[in-house]
Amino acid sequence: MKKAVILFNLGGPDSLNSVEPFLFNLFNDPAIISLPNFLRYPLAKLISKRRTPVAKKIYEEIGGSSPILELTKKQALELEKSLNFNQKEINYKTFIIMRCWKPRASEVIKDIINFEPNEVILLPLYPQFSYSTSGSSISEWKDVCSKKNYKIKTSTICCYPTDENFIDAHIDEITKKIGKNTNEKLIFSAHGLPEKNIKNGDPYQWQIERTVEEIIKKINTRNLDYILSYQSRVGPLKWIGPSTDDVIVENSKLGKSIILVPIAFVSEHSETLVELDIEYKKLAKENGCVNYERVPALGTNKAFIEGLSNLILNREKYKLKNDLYPPKIQCPNKFKKCPCQI
Repeated sequence: MKKAVILFNLGGPDSLNSVEPFLFNLFNDPAIISLPNFLRYPLAKLISKRRTPVAKKIYEEIGGSSPILELTKKQALELEKSLNFNQKEINYKTFIIMRCWKPRASEVIKDIINFEPNEVILLPLYPQFSYSTSGSSISEWKDVCSKKNYKIKTSTICCYPTDENFIDAHIDEITKKIGKNTNEKLIFSAHGLPEKNIKNGDPYQWQIERTVEEIIKKINTRNLDYILSYQSRVGPLKWIGPSTDDVIVENSKLGKSIILVPIAFVSEHSETLVELDIEYKKLAKENGCVNYERVPALGTNKAFIEGLSNLILNREKYKLKNDLYPPKIQCPNKFKKCPCQI
């Protein structure tokens, strides 16, 4: 039996010439700009053209391209090894699909069809579900399958914000940084969303909060001074907060030693390597911060990869027993139903 595991990620430009088309793909996504196509298309063209000069400078800071594809390939390889370890009945093969740049779903589906799997398992590399990230990638995959008339048994593991291994992986990385200085402030930073998205039922913020709660509950440090904040705010809309840059300024002025944790990113890319490592570090120093450190994204952290593997393998065990899935992340009633394990 063969099973294809698709890892979804955002993607990033592979050269400076790719920056503008990458941005266009991002803003032309109906999950990002919810307008009819005839309005969204020209608006995405305009926004991407205006943002390209600034974005190019950002990617120039990290060598002229995004490292996210190569890093995701390493994650895919490690996951495939883990899934197939001591496996005799099932052959797992991992595939990567990026939402806004290559490889796109329309390209990868050909490789998956040629693999001839008995089942496709969708696994976004976004631990916390949002309709603008995981939801968009899952939707695109379904659309491509429909256009290709590709009908295959498909399972989805849409989120894992409180998965034990995911939490342990964060604790593993955090404990390497904390306790080195007195007066430390641990800042958990997640990519922000417009407030209207949350009011419309997106469970993202609620799941981010659950992740932080689980880490703090389990970490072996008493009286840890921490805060959750949100980065990458753009545009005129009101975004969820507090904003990471404001939190950094405030705590730098208080003389805190800052340790920053990217809580929603599992791969390094421009928003960790530039926004967190360069721009926010400069902001902290300008406001009096003596020590600024950043916890790395989980990448191929052993516990994290093991957790992804277990999400897939344990799901199979539950289905074999009684056609039930592992315990779901239950979102409060005020949110739309979280599509865990669709």
